[in-house]
Amino acid sequence: MKKILSILLIAMASISCSNAQPKEFSKKALNGILTTSDNTEITFKEVLAKYKGKTVVVEIWASWCGDCVGAMPKVKELQANNPEVSYIFISMDKSFDKWKAGLEKHQLQGDHYWVNDAEGMKGTFGKSIDIDWIPRYMVINKTGSVEIYRAIETDLDKINTTLKTL
Repeated sequence: MKKILSILLIAMASISCSNAQPKEFSKKALNGILTTSDNTEITFKEVLAKYKGKTVVVEIWASWCGDCVGAMPKVKELQANNPEVSYIFISMDKSFDKWKAGLEKHQLQGDHYWVNDAEGMKGTFGKSIDIDWIPRYMVINKTGSVEIYRAIETDLDKINTTLKTL
């Protein structure tokens, strides 16, 4: 019985540690290369540096993603309720042209970047920020600390509540 109890405690500790929300990005993530809408490369670190001193919501999405498109009205509502927040959209689209077409179609307000990696979410940048589902949202506070590292479309109310406290 003690053995079973010990195994359960270890399993519970492992699960709670795996759900931990990092407060900063890894060096690998910060060095991740993104592409701007004018087709130039920039690191994720350089993107984040543009928003120093600001609260930021980062959305990882793709134009082919039904859940991403379905969440867009809620994202636009989030933006309307939090106009002082900066919004960064990072696309996992398979091609630059499909990404640009998605930008045109969906008219999301914010700064847009594309991950130019044939492996998409399973590529270098996707792995560096632990992408396992999109849309994925992250919230960064004014000091650059990560408030929310892993959120999905069902967490948009939690994101809105968090933004009101920052």
